Amino acid sequence: MPILETRYLTKQFGGLVALNEVSFELDENEILGIIGPNGAGKTTLVNVISGIYLPSSGKVVFNGKDVSELATHIRCKLGIGRTFQIVRPLQGLNLFQNVMLGSLFGRGNSLREARKEAEEICDFLGLTQIERDVAKLTVLEIKKMEIARALAIQPKILFLDEVMAGLNIDEIKDMIESVRRIRARGIAICVIEHVMSVIKELSDGVVVLDKGEKIAEGPYEEVSNNPRVISAYLGEEE
Repeated sequence: MPILETRYLTKQFGGLVALNEVSFELDENEILGIIGPNGAGKTTLVNVISGIYLPSSGKVVFNGKDVSELATHIRCKLGIGRTFQIVRPLQGLNLFQNVMLGSLFGRGNSLREARKEAEEICDFLGLTQIERDVAKLTVLEIKKMEIARALAIQPKILFLDEVMAGLNIDEIKDMIESVRRIRARGIAICVIEHVMSVIKELSDGVVVLDKGEKIAEGPYEEVSNNPRVISAYLGEEE
C-alpha cells in the first residue's frame, strides 16, 4: 500500500484552476521527483497535501487514511513534513533553536527532548557550530537547517521544495548525499526541483505537471523522452 496517494486532487482559486484532478502515489522509502515549468502547480500540490490549502475536490490519503480536511498541524504530527521554497529562518533564534522548533511545535516534545532531537539531527546533516546566529550561515547551511527543522517532526514523508536552488555544484553534491541518507532512515521523499541532473540522479520515478495537470509519470529516462514533456518543459536539447 502506498504511504501517500492523491486522488483526482483539484484546487481552484476563483476562476483559476491551479490543480486539475492530479493523482499519484508515493511508496514507502521512495524518492519521487516532481517537475514542471513555473506555474505548473508544484508548490500548490505540496500546499494541499500538507494542509496549507484544502482541496476544492479530490482526496489526500496518508497511510490509508483520508487526511484531506485535517489541519496542517495535525498532518504534521501524523508525519507529513516539508520545507519551503523561500526559507524564512526565525532571525531572533540561532541555528540550533530554529531546529528545536520542529520538535517543540511539530511533535509537542519537551524542551529536553527537543534539545536531544535537534543535536542528533544537526550532527546527522553535518551542521556544526550550532549556536551561530542564522545571519552568519551559508546558503547551504540555511537550507540544511530548514531540512533539519522538518526532520525534527519525525516525518514519514518529506517534501523538499527546491532545496537545490542557489547552490553551487559541490553544494548540490553534498545535498544529494544528504537526501540519500535521509531516505536511508526510512523516510519517503518528494523532490520538487528544476535542476534536472538532481532529478535524474535521485529519483526512483518522476511526475510532471503543466498548467495544473499531470502530463506524464514514470522513470526519468521515459519521462525525459516524452514529446509532451519536452514541449512543455525540457526543450529539444534534453
